[in-house]
Amino acid sequence: MKYVIIGGDAAGMSAAMQIVRSEGDHEIITFERGEIYSYGQCGLPYTISGIVDEPEDVIARKVETFRDKYGIDARVNHEVTNVDSAAKKVSGIVTSSGENFEETYDKLLVATGASPVTPDWQGSDLKGIFHMKTIPDTRKILDFMDQDVNHVTIVGGGFIGLEAAENFKEAGKDVTIIQRGDQLMNPFDSDMAELIHEEAEKQGVEVIFNESVQHFSGESNVEQIHTDQHTYETDMVLMSIGIKPNTQFLGNELSYGPKGELLVNDYMETNVQDVYAAGDCASQYNRVTQEQDYVPLGTHANKQGMVAGQNLSGERVSFKGIVGTSILKFFDLDIARTGITEKKAKDLGIDYDTVTVKTRPVAGYYSSEEKITVKLVYQKKSKQLLGGQVIGNLGADKRIDVLATALYHNMTTDQLLNLDLAYAPPYNGVWDPIQQAAKRTL
Repeated sequence: MKYVIIGGDAAGMSAAMQIVRSEGDHEIITFERGEIYSYGQCGLPYTISGIVDEPEDVIARKVETFRDKYGIDARVNHEVTNVDSAAKKVSGIVTSSGENFEETYDKLLVATGASPVTPDWQGSDLKGIFHMKTIPDTRKILDFMDQDVNHVTIVGGGFIGLEAAENFKEAGKDVTIIQRGDQLMNPFDSDMAELIHEEAEKQGVEVIFNESVQHFSGESNVEQIHTDQHTYETDMVLMSIGIKPNTQFLGNELSYGPKGELLVNDYMETNVQDVYAAGDCASQYNRVTQEQDYVPLGTHANKQGMVAGQNLSGERVSFKGIVGTSILKFFDLDIARTGITEKKAKDLGIDYDTVTVKTRPVAGYYSSEEKITVKLVYQKKSKQLLGGQVIGNLGADKRIDVLATALYHNMTTDQLLNLDLAYAPPYNGVWDPIQQAAKRTL
Protein backbone atom coordinates (compact mmCIF):
# COMPACT_ATOMS: atom_id res chain seq x y z
CA MET A 1 0.00 0.00 0.00
CA LYS A 2 1.31 3.41 -0.98
CA TYR A 3 0.48 6.27 1.36
CA VAL A 4 1.04 9.94 0.58
CA ILE A 5 0.83 12.48 3.39
CA ILE A 6 0.79 16.21 2.70
CA GLY A 7 2.28 17.97 5.72
CA GLY A 8 5.18 17.03 7.98
CA ASP A 9 4.06 18.31 11.35
CA ALA A 10 1.89 16.98 14.20
CA ALA A 11 -1.05 15.35 12.42
CA GLY A 12 0.88 14.14 9.39
CA MET A 13 3.73 12.54 11.27
CA SER A 14 1.48 11.06 13.97
CA ALA A 15 -0.35 9.30 11.14
CA ALA A 16 2.89 8.25 9.46
CA MET A 17 4.23 6.72 12.67
CA GLN A 18 0.97 4.82 13.19
CA ILE A 19 1.31 3.35 9.70
CA VAL A 20 4.94 2.43 10.41
CA ARG A 21 3.80 0.44 13.45
CA SER A 22 1.09 -1.39 11.50
CA GLU A 23 1.49 -4.80 9.96
CA GLY A 24 1.87 -5.40 6.24
CA ASP A 25 3.87 -3.78 3.48
CA HIS A 26 3.69 -0.05 3.18
CA GLU A 27 5.38 2.80 1.37
CA ILE A 28 5.05 6.20 3.01
CA ILE A 29 5.86 9.47 1.26
CA THR A 30 5.46 12.76 3.11
CA PHE A 31 5.61 16.19 1.50
CA GLU A 32 6.57 19.21 3.61
CA ARG A 33 6.74 22.62 1.94
CA GLY A 34 9.23 23.85 4.54
CA GLU A 35 12.42 22.22 5.77
CA ILE A 36 11.47 21.26 9.33
CA TYR A 37 9.39 18.30 10.46
CA SER A 38 7.50 17.64 13.66
CA TYR A 39 7.97 20.61 15.98
CA GLY A 40 6.03 22.16 18.86
CA GLN A 41 4.72 25.52 17.69
CA CYS A 42 3.32 26.31 21.13
CA GLY A 43 6.84 26.60 22.53
CA LEU A 44 7.99 29.29 20.12
CA PRO A 45 6.88 32.39 22.13
CA TYR A 46 9.10 31.27 25.00
CA THR A 47 12.22 31.68 22.89
CA ILE A 48 11.63 35.45 22.99
CA SER A 49 12.36 35.64 26.72
CA GLY A 50 14.97 32.90 26.66
CA ILE A 51 12.94 30.37 28.67
CA VAL A 52 13.46 28.14 25.63
CA ASP A 53 17.02 28.66 24.45
CA GLU A 54 16.61 28.33 20.68
CA PRO A 55 13.65 27.97 18.28
CA GLU A 56 15.10 24.67 17.08
CA ASP A 57 14.74 23.24 20.59
CA VAL A 58 11.04 22.67 19.95
CA ILE A 59 11.76 20.11 17.21
CA ALA A 60 10.46 16.70 18.34
CA ARG A 61 12.06 14.60 15.59
CA LYS A 62 14.39 15.65 12.81
CA VAL A 63 13.58 14.72 9.24
CA GLU A 64 16.64 12.43 9.17
CA THR A 65 15.10 10.38 11.99
CA PHE A 66 11.95 9.72 9.97
CA ARG A 67 14.06 8.72 6.97
CA ASP A 68 16.85 6.69 8.54
CA LYS A 69 15.13 5.08 11.53
CA TYR A 70 11.57 4.63 10.28
CA GLY A 71 12.00 4.32 6.51
CA ILE A 72 9.66 7.18 5.63
CA ASP A 73 10.38 8.99 2.36
CA ALA A 74 10.21 12.39 4.06
CA ARG A 75 10.74 15.16 1.54
CA VAL A 76 11.35 18.84 2.29
CA ASN A 77 10.69 21.94 0.17
CA HIS A 78 7.92 20.04 -1.64
CA GLU A 79 4.76 22.13 -1.92
CA VAL A 80 1.74 20.23 -3.20
CA THR A 81 -0.38 22.49 -5.39
CA ASN A 82 -2.90 20.03 -6.84
CA VAL A 83 -4.69 16.83 -5.91
CA ASP A 84 -6.30 14.73 -8.66
CA SER A 85 -8.44 12.27 -6.72
CA ALA A 86 -9.78 10.61 -9.89
CA ALA A 87 -6.26 9.72 -11.06
CA LYS A 88 -5.08 9.32 -7.45
CA LYS A 89 -2.07 11.57 -7.79
CA VAL A 90 -0.68 14.76 -6.31
CA SER A 91 1.57 17.31 -7.99
CA GLY A 92 3.43 20.42 -7.02
CA ILE A 93 6.70 22.29 -7.03
CA VAL A 94 10.06 21.79 -5.35
CA THR A 95 10.45 25.27 -3.90
CA SER A 96 14.23 25.06 -3.58
CA SER A 97 14.76 24.35 -7.29
CA GLY A 98 11.57 25.31 -9.10
CA GLU A 99 11.16 21.80 -10.47
CA ASN A 100 7.76 20.17 -10.77
CA PHE A 101 6.94 16.83 -9.17
CA GLU A 102 4.13 14.29 -9.33
CA GLU A 103 3.34 11.23 -7.22
CA THR A 104 0.57 8.64 -7.22
CA TYR A 105 -1.07 7.23 -4.12
CA ASP A 106 -3.36 4.47 -2.92
CA LYS A 107 -4.48 6.50 0.10
CA LEU A 108 -3.92 10.19 0.79
CA LEU A 109 -3.85 12.17 4.04
CA VAL A 110 -4.14 15.95 3.92
CA ALA A 111 -2.42 17.33 7.02
CA THR A 112 -1.45 20.75 5.74
CA GLY A 113 -2.20 22.67 8.94
CA ALA A 114 -3.08 26.35 8.92
CA SER A 115 -1.38 29.66 8.15
CA PRO A 116 -1.62 33.07 9.81
CA VAL A 117 -4.25 35.45 8.51
CA THR A 118 -2.40 38.19 6.64
CA PRO A 119 -4.56 41.19 5.64
CA ASP A 120 -3.29 43.12 2.64
CA TRP A 121 -2.71 46.33 4.58
CA GLN A 122 -0.61 49.11 3.11
CA GLY A 123 2.91 48.94 4.51
CA SER A 124 2.73 45.25 5.38
CA ASP A 125 5.97 44.71 3.46
CA LEU A 126 7.97 46.98 5.79
CA LYS A 127 10.73 45.35 7.80
CA GLY A 128 9.85 44.61 11.39
CA ILE A 129 6.37 43.14 10.81
CA PHE A 130 6.16 39.47 11.71
CA HIS A 131 4.05 36.40 12.36
CA MET A 132 5.05 33.68 14.82
CA LYS A 133 3.92 30.37 13.33
CA THR A 134 7.10 28.58 12.32
CA ILE A 135 10.67 28.20 13.49
CA PRO A 136 11.97 30.43 10.63
CA ASP A 137 9.36 33.06 11.62
CA THR A 138 10.68 33.05 15.17
CA ARG A 139 14.32 33.13 14.10
CA LYS A 140 13.60 36.29 12.07
CA ILE A 141 11.96 37.90 15.12
CA LEU A 142 14.97 37.12 17.32
CA ASP A 143 17.38 38.48 14.72
CA PHE A 144 15.35 41.70 14.38
CA MET A 145 15.22 42.13 18.15
CA ASP A 146 19.00 42.42 18.14
CA GLN A 147 18.49 45.82 16.52
CA ASP A 148 17.27 48.88 18.38
CA VAL A 149 13.83 47.54 19.35
CA ASN A 150 12.31 49.11 22.44
CA HIS A 151 8.60 48.88 21.71
CA VAL A 152 6.57 46.02 20.26
CA THR A 153 2.96 46.27 19.09
CA ILE A 154 0.92 43.08 18.97
CA VAL A 155 -2.13 43.06 16.73
CA GLY A 156 -4.60 40.64 18.26
CA GLY A 157 -5.26 39.55 21.83
CA GLY A 158 -5.69 35.80 21.51
CA PHE A 159 -3.53 32.93 22.73
CA ILE A 160 -0.38 33.72 20.75
CA GLY A 161 -0.80 37.46 21.28
CA LEU A 162 -0.90 37.12 25.07
CA GLU A 163 1.93 34.60 25.23
CA ALA A 164 4.05 36.85 23.04
CA ALA A 165 3.16 39.92 25.14
CA GLU A 166 4.41 38.22 28.29
CA ASN A 167 7.64 37.07 26.69
CA PHE A 168 8.41 40.39 24.98
CA LYS A 169 7.85 42.06 28.32
CA GLU A 170 10.15 39.57 30.03
CA ALA A 171 12.74 40.42 27.37
CA GLY A 172 12.61 44.06 28.47
CA LYS A 173 10.40 45.51 25.73
CA ASP A 174 7.48 47.89 26.08
CA VAL A 175 4.38 46.14 24.77
CA THR A 176 1.07 47.35 23.34
CA ILE A 177 -1.78 45.09 22.25
CA ILE A 178 -4.31 46.43 19.76
CA GLN A 179 -7.58 44.51 19.89
CA ARG A 180 -10.37 45.14 17.41
CA GLY A 181 -13.07 44.15 19.90
CA ASP A 182 -13.76 45.07 23.50
CA GLN A 183 -12.00 42.19 25.27
CA LEU A 184 -8.90 40.02 25.19
CA MET A 185 -9.28 36.27 24.71
CA ASN A 186 -12.59 36.00 22.87
CA PRO A 187 -13.03 32.31 23.80
CA PHE A 188 -13.85 33.53 27.33
CA ASP A 189 -16.91 35.31 28.63
CA SER A 190 -16.50 39.03 29.18
CA ASP A 191 -16.73 38.83 32.98
CA MET A 192 -13.83 36.37 33.08
CA ALA A 193 -11.87 38.41 30.53
CA GLU A 194 -11.87 41.31 33.00
CA LEU A 195 -9.42 39.31 35.12
CA ILE A 196 -7.10 39.11 32.13
CA HIS A 197 -7.40 42.86 31.52
CA GLU A 198 -6.47 43.52 35.14
CA GLU A 199 -3.38 41.34 34.83
CA ALA A 200 -2.28 43.12 31.65
CA GLU A 201 -2.56 46.48 33.41
CA LYS A 202 -0.74 45.14 36.48
CA GLN A 203 2.15 43.95 34.32
CA GLY A 204 2.46 47.17 32.34
CA VAL A 205 1.06 45.88 29.04
CA GLU A 206 -0.93 48.62 27.30
CA VAL A 207 -4.15 47.32 25.75
CA ILE A 208 -6.06 49.35 23.17
CA PHE A 209 -9.62 48.14 22.60
CA ASN A 210 -12.15 48.77 19.83
CA GLU A 211 -9.67 49.98 17.20
CA SER A 212 -8.97 48.38 13.85
CA VAL A 213 -5.56 48.51 12.21
CA GLN A 214 -5.68 50.17 8.79
CA HIS A 215 -2.06 50.39 7.61
CA PHE A 216 1.61 50.76 8.57
CA SER A 217 4.17 53.41 7.72
CA GLY A 218 7.91 54.00 7.97
CA GLU A 219 11.05 54.42 5.89
CA SER A 220 12.34 50.84 5.49
CA ASN A 221 11.36 49.57 8.94
CA VAL A 222 7.90 49.90 10.44
CA GLU A 223 7.64 53.10 12.52
CA GLN A 224 3.93 53.76 12.88
CA ILE A 225 0.81 51.66 13.06
CA HIS A 226 -2.39 53.43 12.00
CA THR A 227 -5.81 52.39 13.25
CA ASP A 228 -9.23 53.76 12.34
CA GLN A 229 -8.84 56.21 15.24
CA HIS A 230 -5.17 56.92 16.04
CA THR A 231 -1.54 56.57 15.00
CA TYR A 232 0.92 54.80 17.32
CA GLU A 233 4.71 54.76 17.27
CA THR A 234 6.37 51.36 17.37
CA ASP A 235 9.63 49.60 16.53
CA MET A 236 8.19 46.20 15.69
CA VAL A 237 4.83 44.56 15.01
CA LEU A 238 3.65 41.01 15.66
CA MET A 239 0.54 40.02 13.72
CA SER A 240 -1.65 37.62 15.69
CA ILE A 241 -5.20 37.89 14.36
CA GLY A 242 -5.94 34.25 13.68
CA ILE A 243 -5.21 31.42 11.30
CA LYS A 244 -6.89 29.84 8.28
CA PRO A 245 -6.71 26.22 7.09
CA ASN A 246 -4.28 25.47 4.26
CA THR A 247 -6.87 23.98 1.92
CA GLN A 248 -7.13 26.51 -0.89
CA PHE A 249 -5.23 24.31 -3.39
CA LEU A 250 -7.53 21.30 -3.11
CA GLY A 251 -10.45 22.22 -5.37
CA ASN A 252 -14.21 21.94 -5.12
CA GLU A 253 -14.83 18.18 -4.98
CA LEU A 254 -14.03 18.11 -1.27
CA SER A 255 -16.46 19.38 1.37
CA TYR A 256 -15.46 22.33 3.55
CA GLY A 257 -16.65 23.95 6.76
CA PRO A 258 -17.33 27.66 7.22
CA LYS A 259 -13.68 28.54 7.87
CA GLY A 260 -12.32 26.52 4.94
CA GLU A 261 -11.55 23.42 7.00
CA LEU A 262 -12.02 20.01 5.42
CA LEU A 263 -15.06 18.23 6.79
CA VAL A 264 -14.26 14.75 8.04
CA ASN A 265 -16.23 11.94 9.66
CA ASP A 266 -15.33 10.03 12.82
CA TYR A 267 -12.71 8.07 10.88
CA MET A 268 -10.95 11.14 9.45
CA GLU A 269 -12.38 10.41 6.00
CA THR A 270 -13.39 13.25 3.70
CA ASN A 271 -16.27 12.95 1.26
CA VAL A 272 -13.81 11.74 -1.41
CA GLN A 273 -12.84 8.07 -1.33
CA ASP A 274 -9.33 7.30 0.00
CA VAL A 275 -8.73 10.95 0.92
CA TYR A 276 -8.37 11.63 4.65
CA ALA A 277 -7.68 14.83 6.59
CA ALA A 278 -6.45 15.62 10.11
CA GLY A 279 -5.12 18.47 12.22
CA ASP A 280 -5.48 22.21 11.75
CA CYS A 281 -6.84 21.81 8.21
CA ALA A 282 -9.71 19.56 9.34
CA SER A 283 -12.89 19.79 11.37
CA GLN A 284 -13.37 18.25 14.81
CA TYR A 285 -16.56 16.83 16.26
CA ASN A 286 -17.56 18.81 19.35
CA ARG A 287 -19.03 16.52 22.00
CA VAL A 288 -20.78 19.41 23.79
CA THR A 289 -22.54 21.03 20.83
CA GLN A 290 -22.76 17.71 18.93
CA GLU A 291 -21.69 19.51 15.76
CA GLN A 292 -18.60 19.73 13.60
CA ASP A 293 -16.33 22.48 14.91
CA TYR A 294 -12.97 24.05 14.13
CA VAL A 295 -10.69 24.29 17.15
CA PRO A 296 -7.10 24.09 15.86
CA LEU A 297 -4.90 22.88 18.73
CA GLY A 298 -1.82 20.68 18.88
CA THR A 299 -3.59 18.16 21.11
CA HIS A 300 -6.34 17.70 18.55
CA ALA A 301 -3.86 17.45 15.66
CA ASN A 302 -1.87 14.67 17.31
CA LYS A 303 -4.98 12.67 18.23
CA GLN A 304 -6.59 13.08 14.82
CA GLY A 305 -3.31 12.14 13.16
CA MET A 306 -3.06 8.97 15.23
CA VAL A 307 -6.65 8.00 14.39
CA ALA A 308 -6.10 8.81 10.70
CA GLY A 309 -3.01 6.59 10.65
CA GLN A 310 -4.92 3.71 12.23
CA ASN A 311 -7.69 3.97 9.65
CA LEU A 312 -5.32 4.46 6.75
CA SER A 313 -3.56 1.23 7.70
CA GLY A 314 -6.74 -0.83 7.79
CA GLU A 315 -8.13 -0.51 11.31
CA ARG A 316 -11.54 0.99 12.03
CA VAL A 317 -11.02 3.42 14.88
CA SER A 318 -13.17 6.49 15.52
CA PHE A 319 -12.07 9.90 16.76
CA LYS A 320 -14.11 10.50 19.91
CA GLY A 321 -14.34 14.26 19.54
CA ILE A 322 -13.31 17.29 21.55
CA VAL A 323 -14.70 19.44 24.33
CA GLY A 324 -12.49 22.43 23.50
CA THR A 325 -10.03 22.46 26.38
CA SER A 326 -7.17 24.96 26.44
CA ILE A 327 -4.91 26.73 28.91
CA LEU A 328 -2.62 29.75 28.78
CA LYS A 329 -0.03 31.25 31.10
CA PHE A 330 -0.18 35.04 31.18
CA PHE A 331 2.31 36.44 33.70
CA ASP A 332 0.95 35.45 37.14
CA LEU A 333 -2.31 34.02 35.81
CA ASP A 334 -3.23 30.59 34.51
CA ILE A 335 -6.16 31.04 32.12
CA ALA A 336 -8.11 27.91 31.22
CA ARG A 337 -11.38 26.94 29.57
CA THR A 338 -13.33 23.91 28.36
CA GLY A 339 -16.71 23.33 26.77
CA ILE A 340 -18.83 26.27 25.68
CA THR A 341 -19.16 29.76 27.10
CA GLU A 342 -22.25 31.57 28.31
CA LYS A 343 -22.26 33.53 25.07
CA LYS A 344 -22.15 30.35 22.98
CA ALA A 345 -24.94 28.76 25.02
CA LYS A 346 -27.07 31.84 24.41
CA ASP A 347 -26.29 31.77 20.67
CA LEU A 348 -27.33 28.09 20.55
CA GLY A 349 -30.62 28.84 22.26
CA ILE A 350 -29.87 26.60 25.24
CA ASP A 351 -31.82 27.17 28.45
CA TYR A 352 -28.72 27.61 30.59
CA ASP A 353 -27.55 29.09 33.83
CA THR A 354 -24.14 30.03 35.24
CA VAL A 355 -22.40 30.21 38.56
CA THR A 356 -19.13 31.93 39.43
CA VAL A 357 -17.09 31.56 42.61
CA LYS A 358 -14.04 33.53 43.65
CA THR A 359 -12.14 31.57 46.25
CA ARG A 360 -8.74 30.11 47.15
CA PRO A 361 -7.25 27.03 45.51
CA VAL A 362 -5.73 25.97 48.85
CA ALA A 363 -7.04 25.79 52.40
CA GLY A 364 -7.77 29.30 53.67
CA TYR A 365 -5.64 28.86 56.78
CA TYR A 366 -2.73 27.52 54.72
CA SER A 367 -2.24 30.60 52.54
CA SER A 368 -4.12 33.75 51.60
CA GLU A 369 -1.94 34.67 48.60
CA GLU A 370 -3.48 32.38 46.00
CA LYS A 371 -6.77 33.17 44.28
CA ILE A 372 -8.90 31.34 41.77
CA THR A 373 -12.13 32.15 39.93
CA VAL A 374 -14.30 29.32 38.60
CA LYS A 375 -17.25 29.81 36.27
CA LEU A 376 -19.56 26.96 35.29
CA VAL A 377 -22.10 27.00 32.47
CA TYR A 378 -24.81 24.33 32.73
CA GLN A 379 -28.26 23.41 31.49
CA LYS A 380 -30.82 24.94 33.80
CA LYS A 381 -33.22 21.98 34.06
CA SER A 382 -30.96 18.92 33.85
CA LYS A 383 -27.91 20.55 35.48
CA GLN A 384 -25.74 18.97 32.75
CA LEU A 385 -22.39 20.70 32.58
CA LEU A 386 -21.82 22.68 29.37
CA GLY A 387 -18.54 24.44 30.04
CA GLY A 388 -16.12 25.89 32.53
CA GLN A 389 -13.64 28.72 32.78
CA VAL A 390 -10.94 28.87 35.45
CA ILE A 391 -8.53 31.76 36.05
CA GLY A 392 -6.11 32.04 38.95
CA ASN A 393 -2.53 32.06 40.11
CA LEU A 394 -2.49 28.41 41.22
CA GLY A 395 -4.31 25.23 40.30
CA ALA A 396 -6.27 26.23 37.20
CA ASP A 397 -4.72 23.34 35.27
CA LYS A 398 -5.99 20.74 37.74
CA ARG A 399 -9.51 22.16 37.81
CA ILE A 400 -9.92 22.55 34.06
CA ASP A 401 -8.84 18.96 33.44
CA VAL A 402 -11.42 17.70 35.94
CA LEU A 403 -14.09 19.76 34.15
CA ALA A 404 -12.92 18.50 30.75
CA THR A 405 -13.25 14.92 31.99
CA ALA A 406 -16.70 15.68 33.36
CA LEU A 407 -17.77 17.14 30.02
CA TYR A 408 -16.47 14.12 28.15
CA HIS A 409 -18.71 11.91 30.27
CA ASN A 410 -21.78 14.21 30.15
CA MET A 411 -21.78 14.79 33.90
CA THR A 412 -24.10 17.08 35.79
CA THR A 413 -23.13 19.64 38.40
CA ASP A 414 -24.71 17.34 40.99
CA GLN A 415 -22.31 14.61 39.96
CA LEU A 416 -19.34 16.96 40.31
CA LEU A 417 -20.11 17.03 44.02
CA ASN A 418 -19.71 13.26 44.22
CA LEU A 419 -16.22 13.18 42.72
CA ASP A 420 -13.58 11.89 45.11
CA LEU A 421 -11.01 14.63 44.53
CA ALA A 422 -7.64 14.76 46.25
CA TYR A 423 -7.47 16.94 49.32
CA ALA A 424 -4.67 18.37 51.42
CA PRO A 425 -4.31 21.96 52.66
CA PRO A 426 -1.52 22.92 50.21
CA TYR A 427 -3.77 21.93 47.28
CA ASN A 428 -7.37 22.85 48.16
CA GLY A 429 -9.99 23.02 50.87
CA VAL A 430 -12.22 20.10 51.79
CA TRP A 431 -14.54 21.32 49.05
CA ASP A 432 -12.57 21.88 45.87
CA PRO A 433 -13.29 25.19 44.07
CA ILE A 434 -15.17 23.43 41.27
CA GLN A 435 -17.29 21.65 43.87
CA GLN A 436 -17.89 24.93 45.67
CA ALA A 437 -19.26 26.22 42.37
CA ALA A 438 -21.31 23.07 41.82
CA LYS A 439 -22.91 23.39 45.27
CA ARG A 440 -24.33 26.75 44.25
CA THR A 441 -26.27 25.13 41.40
CA LEU A 442 -28.37 23.00 43.80
